[in-house]
Amino acid sequence: MNKVKIDPVVFWSSLGVIVVATLALVIFRDTAEPVLNKMLTGITYNLDWAFQFLTFGLFILLMYLVFSKYGKVRLGDEPPEFSTFSWGAMLFCAGMGTSIMFWSMMEPMYYYMGPPFGYEPNSNQAAEWAVTYGLFHWGISAWSLYALPTVTIAYSFFVKKNHSLKISSACRGILGKHADGWLGKIIDILVIWSLVGGLGTSLGLGVPMVSAVIGEIFGVAQSLTLSIIIIAVWVVIYSASAYVGLYKGIRKLSDWNVYLALGLAVFVLLAGPTLFILSNFTNSFGLMLQNFAFMSFSTDPINQGGFPQSWTVFYWAWFAATAPFIGLFVARISRGRTIRELITHILLWGSVGSWLYFGIFGGYSLNLQLSGALDVLGVMNESGDPAAIVEILKSLPLSFLVLPFFAVLGFIFLATSLDSATYILASITTKELSAGQEPARWNRMLWGMVLAALAISLLLIGGLNVIQTSSVIVSVPVILLYGLLTASLLKWLKEDYPEQMGKGAEK
Repeated sequence: MNKVKIDPVVFWSSLGVIVVATLALVIFRDTAEPVLNKMLTGITYNLDWAFQFLTFGLFILLMYLVFSKYGKVRLGDEPPEFSTFSWGAMLFCAGMGTSIMFWSMMEPMYYYMGPPFGYEPNSNQAAEWAVTYGLFHWGISAWSLYALPTVTIAYSFFVKKNHSLKISSACRGILGKHADGWLGKIIDILVIWSLVGGLGTSLGLGVPMVSAVIGEIFGVAQSLTLSIIIIAVWVVIYSASAYVGLYKGIRKLSDWNVYLALGLAVFVLLAGPTLFILSNFTNSFGLMLQNFAFMSFSTDPINQGGFPQSWTVFYWAWFAATAPFIGLFVARISRGRTIRELITHILLWGSVGSWLYFGIFGGYSLNLQLSGALDVLGVMNESGDPAAIVEILKSLPLSFLVLPFFAVLGFIFLATSLDSATYILASITTKELSAGQEPARWNRMLWGMVLAALAISLLLIGGLNVIQTSSVIVSVPVILLYGLLTASLLKWLKEDYPEQMGKGAEK
């Protein structure tokens, strides 16, 4: 098999953009942060309608693909590379990371003290919507943003045989020769920056959370040194996994991750207020289904409370910014699946996993607050969210076992995300990849080191929030990217399958 070669323009340009942008954020952080925050507010308040229509429109388009004749189209001639469980585990872990561990406990509490629709904070109505909005934000809509790029990239790679794991190649159906020109290069560099920014968000949530838990276990005060040690351990884990590759490393790590995550969720369900958690989840799920369309389009233009912009639109922008990365990774592991199978599994694996965590951990946290067993809001306001997570975990039976288990799970969850990220960064900066090929090991390892150096440098100046804000700002041009990906996919499908397809389409 031929040796893989890097794409020098994309490789060096991306590396240069990341280094220069990071240095600029470090040097001009005090002036950059308010400017970026103002831009973010402008995006979420002025483009709320655009993100709402985009997200709901993608869901409708995906349902069309699932139930139309195109649902039978098989992505590649070979059988699937991975078992359904390993495949689902990898796509879920790539998409969620430590974010789901953090927000499943904290987000319902934010909704309880700052509810939607003008409800009174800390009221019964606020409690009813606390878990409901968590289920909505991390459910079908979020995974629709991930699914469309995945389908187009997989079709480009396995059906059209564009042997390049790049977003620019997936847009070739509409861009034509321009996909290989400067426009394609700009698209790929933009995707790399959005990916790095998305990881900044995961690190920004994951490092303080795991640091707080480890500090509690060993009786050590949280410090910069502890956070850097945690990042160093992460580097060792995901570098080792990325080094051995997709088949031996990332797949096995994702399998373990799902087993551990499921085990912890089942323990909390059984050890906690089981009946309340089940009843509250059922009620919240019903509220979400009943109000799905309204929640999807709510912008609150009259009262202008800001809830949809601060939460829903921010989430859609964040997910949209990271969607090209998730799409590239999930597409790479989806050879041999049909379009129908790919879409339904992304939507179901992603949504059910998220609903499980929000239903159980969100319900448990809410019950602690409502029953008076723990003043979660008080801890959040006095000591911060990571400290609140520690107190929530300490309230469980066998907390001396739960805390280290949670810390290990946090390590593995973020390691799987970083695993996937280094693999894709190396893939984007590689010229061509055949179906069985992987990016060069040195390329994967290099990006692992770059991400670690970026995280530590930003941690030193407290700039992780700045980079996650900048990644969301990147979501504005990503809206246009969704248009190119959609047009490209539909054009290819209509060209390749002009007539009603028979059995031959599944071959």
